[in-house]
Amino acid sequence: MDQFEMWWYQQGLSFLPSALVILISAACVFPYIIGVLLNHVDPLVPYISDLGTAPPERSLFGILFCFCSLFCIATVYVRYKQVSALNPEEPKLLRLNKAGLAFGMASCLGIFIIANFQKNVIYVIHTVGAFLVFGIGIIYFLVQTIISYKMQPQIHGKDIFWIRFTILLWGIVNLVSMIICTFILISLIGIDYLKMQRWNPQDKGFTFHIIAIVSEWSLLFTFIIFFLTFIRDFQKISLHLEITLFGPNLYHPQEQLLEDDQRIPITGSI
Repeated sequence: MDQFEMWWYQQGLSFLPSALVILISAACVFPYIIGVLLNHVDPLVPYISDLGTAPPERSLFGILFCFCSLFCIATVYVRYKQVSALNPEEPKLLRLNKAGLAFGMASCLGIFIIANFQKNVIYVIHTVGAFLVFGIGIIYFLVQTIISYKMQPQIHGKDIFWIRFTILLWGIVNLVSMIICTFILISLIGIDYLKMQRWNPQDKGFTFHIIAIVSEWSLLFTFIIFFLTFIRDFQKISLHLEITLFGPNLYHPQEQLLEDDQRIPITGSI
């Protein structure tokens, strides 16, 4: 099929951020529906973590977010390789790109943690995972926004920078709002508030609870929208995997290994 006849998600590696966004959405929507139908979660905007506290939705929550972590790792790595290839003679930008890779991978680790450590079981580790996802994730988006600024207008237009900058600002506002409300709730109720799943309007701190939840969901949507901005960039890149055989069989003695110029390459695209 000709490149110009392909669907947008078939071009390059654009399926990676697309699949990531779909998985994140599914990891929240389906457990929410199951939890509400089984009366496990409050239908009025529960915390995202509440969706993974009770079976059977807990299992689906964990599985989908583990897949999210894998696709996020792939997306972060491809973005790193793309920026490196486009700016081979920009040492400052390359160092910034490596920092972005580290922050991105740390955020991916956070996704894996929240998928496997429920807040009602080991909430300390779960909170660490949430910090990696949202706190370090925002830093990753900050780095990507700076990279976008430094690459315009030579590599891409100014529009994508301003879009990412706007998304970043909105994400920071939501993150700060969520953190402030969380500390207020801890001061009013105590650390055990993190385990509360059922709230009534007359409960102490209910207003701050609602603000924190709305900020958390809005922050999640910020992440989704930011990753969507990678789709067009990823249409311009592909990766190739090369496997080299050191010999004609798998049981030959060491001295029968082929020389470097005789080794058998096996190539394939991913």
